Amino acid sequence: MASCSEEAPTVAEEEPTESPASQKREARLRKFRELHFKRNEARKLNHQEVVEEDKRLKLPTNWEAKKARLEWELAEDQKKKECAARGENYERVKLLEITADDAERWERKKKKKNPDTGFAGYAEAQFRQYQRLTKQIKPDMEGYEKQREECGEDFHPTTNSLIYGTHVPTKEGIDRMVEDVEKQIEKRAKYSRRRAYNDDADIDYINERNAKFNKKAERFYGKYTAEIKQNLERGTAV
Repeated sequence: MASCSEEAPTVAEEEPTESPASQKREARLRKFRELHFKRNEARKLNHQEVVEEDKRLKLPTNWEAKKARLEWELAEDQKKKECAARGENYERVKLLEITADDAERWERKKKKKNPDTGFAGYAEAQFRQYQRLTKQIKPDMEGYEKQREECGEDFHPTTNSLIYGTHVPTKEGIDRMVEDVEKQIEKRAKYSRRRAYNDDADIDYINERNAKFNKKAERFYGKYTAEIKQNLERGTAV
């Protein structure tokens, strides 16, 4: 009996492959998840911007300038501490950092600035006077300490303190006040509207009103009538 060896056919098990429909569905789901993630990110960023904008709107109008000023002051304080630690003069170090262009620009700006803009109102004039006087005051710490020791408890008066008439101004203070009053008198004399009378001037008017009219006419037509006037004075007019 012939033995016939039948070989069992080896069937290779193939992995199941996805159909095109399932691949498209997976791609759509992936795209949907990405869009959903981006939408959440955009919503989060938008909410943060709204909160920041609300904070900015609630800040004062000059907050940016104040912030820049505070940052500059902090930087200045830090530089001062560093110079003090190195034993250097801060003002000298600061001047060495200024360029020639900056110095020239500041000098031009200083020349353009006019602190006295003239009379605009009694309140503003009084305020300018107050600012000028307070800038001149230099505190005398030695006199302050001496006066506090002499007065004792009455240095800070109460309703029961009797210190009226006990203060005596110093000679330096009186001299400073006299000098300031003299300066005020001299400045007021410069701003006076009164015109001094010139005895040597030609009299070509009959009264005050006619004098004002002649001055106005001279101001507008003087350059045109100068030659005629000279001929009349010499007697050579035709």
